[in-house]
Amino acid sequence: MVNLLHLRTLMEVTRLGSFAAAAAQLGYTASAVSQQMAALERDTGVELFQRSARSVIPTEAAVTMTRHASKVLTDVEALMAAASRTNDSPAQELRLGIFPSLATYVLPDILRNERWSGLGIELRVSVAEPAQTIQGLRSGGELDVALVYQVGQSGLAWPHSLERQWIGDDDFRVVLPASWKIREDAEIEAAHLSDMPWIVHHPGTSDALVIERLFASCNLHPRVVAYSDDFHASLEMTAAGLGASLVPELALRNRPPGVVVLDVPDIRLARNIFALLINEKRTAQVQLFTQLLADTLRDTSGKSGLHPLKPTPVKGRKLQR
Repeated sequence: MVNLLHLRTLMEVTRLGSFAAAAAQLGYTASAVSQQMAALERDTGVELFQRSARSVIPTEAAVTMTRHASKVLTDVEALMAAASRTNDSPAQELRLGIFPSLATYVLPDILRNERWSGLGIELRVSVAEPAQTIQGLRSGGELDVALVYQVGQSGLAWPHSLERQWIGDDDFRVVLPASWKIREDAEIEAAHLSDMPWIVHHPGTSDALVIERLFASCNLHPRVVAYSDDFHASLEMTAAGLGASLVPELALRNRPPGVVVLDVPDIRLARNIFALLINEKRTAQVQLFTQLLADTLRDTSGKSGLHPLKPTPVKGRKLQR
């Protein structure tokens, strides 16, 4: 019989292209991921990956299995949730910590989804930044699940007793004032944006350190005209012509007029979104909720009106202002 946990791991290995990357997303070791995939190959009787020293290449069988795995897992969890309660049983209370942009642009879509009404969950919500919500998960805390993000591999720490489940990625985009007369389909390298006015994170924050290293690696040296950790404020200042900014796609759901959103292939950065769960609160209903969250986050990518990020760097022209 196929282990459903192994199907989840398969989806991540296929998406990311390596056992190590999947392990980092799921909170396992690379060895544990390799063992799970070997067990799945034994259970199914098919080869799922062509392995090399540096990467794994999914076979056609793996791609086909991955394509169906999400629906299978959702259906199984729905059955488990339905079986775990009766019509007369009370709803399960779920105390949820969630960061502001996810609460603004994803949670309302979940609450309006028909799948939500069948979960049997009574939601209690606390909106705060990740560091604060993690505190609410510690022993005797006031939360059951925390939805958090990381930029790079730094900035957050949580107890090892918590389970980490990857939900999705929120890609950053370069945003310029429309008054700069640069088209959204312009092919641009990061270095072409050097010495232009920029709105950036306050120095010293974990996000700022990651972004500074990324900019330096692609020879982008911004001329800082404003510091802002509020993406909506950054967008409005960009729309008014103050400077360029780097903003995640979720915040661009509230995109103001007067901005141009660019795909700059040199700049590839995302907020990795995770659910942190207390093990004893990880019921079938909660698992189904996190799957609904992942599905809804993925569906929001089309609502910002952005084109998908291009997979490979493109040589661009020097910008003139």
